[in-house]
Amino acid sequence: MTQSEEKEKRFSGKGRTGSRELLVQALYQYQLNADDFKSLLKQAKILKEYKRIDKEYFQFLLENIMKNTNQLSDYLIPFLDRKIKQIDPIEMGILWIGSYEILYCEDVPKTVIMNEAIELAKTFGADGSFQYINAILDAVTKDKVKS
Repeated sequence: MTQSEEKEKRFSGKGRTGSRELLVQALYQYQLNADDFKSLLKQAKILKEYKRIDKEYFQFLLENIMKNTNQLSDYLIPFLDRKIKQIDPIEMGILWIGSYEILYCEDVPKTVIMNEAIELAKTFGADGSFQYINAILDAVTKDKVKS
């Protein structure tokens, strides 16, 4: 795949980028409504965007992040400048995705994870939230390298 084809795929909501975009929305709903994995997956599957994403990766991340939200949140606490309950649900979802990928998805380059998280924050988060996401995930990456 050429660089221009990869760039087009990356910014068109397809593949893993699309998986992460849909995942932010699912994790937001999870935080607000406490929906379970099956319910969130069923709802995602009826969306037109679902056809374009990397479905396997979406399901893998959704299931594993939902199983580990407490551990991921506990891991993030030392890097936060506020109480975890004060983190916006969109930002929390992005932090869960990014930290899970940094900690457990060895096949995904850290620069890709960081860039994707920043783009998610720019798309879904509040103004300037991408800087906050970047700082926290940078700290997670440095901590992972130390251990």
